[in-house]
Amino acid sequence: MSINVQAVTKDFGDFTALDNVSLDVRDGSLTALLGPSGGGKSTLLRVIAGLEEPDAGRVLISGEDATAEPARKRGVGFVFQHYAAFKHMTVRDNVAFGLKIRKRSRDEIRAKVDELLDLVHLEGFAKRYPAQLSGGQRQRMALARALAVEPRVLLLDEPFGALDATVRKELRAWLRRLHDEVNVTTIFVTHDQEEAMEVAEQIVVLNHGKIEQVGAPRDLYEMPTNEFVMSFVGPVNRLGDGLVRPHDLVLSRDAGLGGIEAMVSRVVHLGFEVRVELTLSDSSPLSAQITREEADELELHAGDIVYVRSERPRVFSPHQS
Repeated sequence: MSINVQAVTKDFGDFTALDNVSLDVRDGSLTALLGPSGGGKSTLLRVIAGLEEPDAGRVLISGEDATAEPARKRGVGFVFQHYAAFKHMTVRDNVAFGLKIRKRSRDEIRAKVDELLDLVHLEGFAKRYPAQLSGGQRQRMALARALAVEPRVLLLDEPFGALDATVRKELRAWLRRLHDEVNVTTIFVTHDQEEAMEVAEQIVVLNHGKIEQVGAPRDLYEMPTNEFVMSFVGPVNRLGDGLVRPHDLVLSRDAGLGGIEAMVSRVVHLGFEVRVELTLSDSSPLSAQITREEADELELHAGDIVYVRSERPRVFSPHQS
C-alpha cells in the first residue's frame, strides 16, 4: 500500500519533532528513514503507525485518510528495537498471538505460523522460548509475528540497533531478501548510513524535524543537495572550501603534479582497498581511499610526504548547508 504524508507537524512542548514534513512512499517499496538522533525519524514512523497524532497535516494509506484512525485499524505491523516478546510463550505461540486475537481457525493459524517460521528460518525453533534464542533469532521472530496478521504496511524502528555488527550485517541481507518475497510496503528507521545504503530502495534523510533529501542510495551519495546530506551519507573530507569523498582524492609523491602537501600518519589495509590517513600543514586530518595497486606503487609509510589533489570537490552555497 502506498503512504502519503502531507505537511505533518508534531510538537512536544517547545520541541518541534516534525516541521511541515511531506513524503510519498510507493506501494511495495522499502524505504529507510535516516538521520541523527533527534532528527524526527522515529516520530515520523509513529505518526504513520498511528501511535502519535500529528498537530497538523494528514497521513494517507492507499489513498485513504488514516490520520484519525487508531493504530489497530491501519493494517500496520510494527517492530521495535527492543521487541517485547511474551517470555512465557513459545516461538510458535508468539507468532500465532495476533491470529488468535483475530479468532482465526486452528488449522489456519497452524498453516500460517508454519509458513512464517519457514520464511524467517526459524522452523526448527517453534517450541523454544524467547530466552533460548539469540538476538538475531528474536528479531526474526518479531518480524514473523508482525507479518502474521498480513499488515498492509510494515514499520521497523531501529530493528537491528541492539545487535552486534556481525549479526546486523546478516540481518540486513536477510531483510532485503524477505522484503523481495513478501513485497509489503516497508519503512525502517536507522541512524546507520551503511545499513540504509545497503538495504533501502529509497532513503529519506531527516534533520531537525525536516526532510533534507529523498532519493535512491546512489543519488544521495553522488548528488547530495546540501552539505549536511553529503556529510551524513558516506565519509567526506573538507578540503579548502569544498567537500570531497575519500575515493576522489588522488595521492602523488611528485610535487610537480600539483596538490596540497600532507604527511602520511597511518596506512590501513582493508582487503581490496587501502585507507591512507593524512595530516595537512594546519594539523587538520584527511582520509584517502586508494586501491592496493596504487598503495604498492606509492610505497607509503607513516611520516612520508605526499601531495593530495581532488578529482570531484563539491562546494555548496551557504543556503544549501
